[in-house]
Amino acid sequence: MSVVFVMAPVALLLAATAVAAFIWATRDGQFDDTETPAHRMLFDEVDKQGQPPKP
Repeated sequence: MSVVFVMAPVALLLAATAVAAFIWATRDGQFDDTETPAHRMLFDEVDKQGQPPKP
């Protein structure tokens, strides 16, 4: 029975930490643009002179 008194506060603390991390990431702009990183890999990289990188 005493395990419940230890595990319940630990579970609540972990849940509160997860919610706080999610709110922090949302306010920091982590989830603002979810499309661009997925499309970025489709385009060739070019250097400052406009040339593609050498293999």
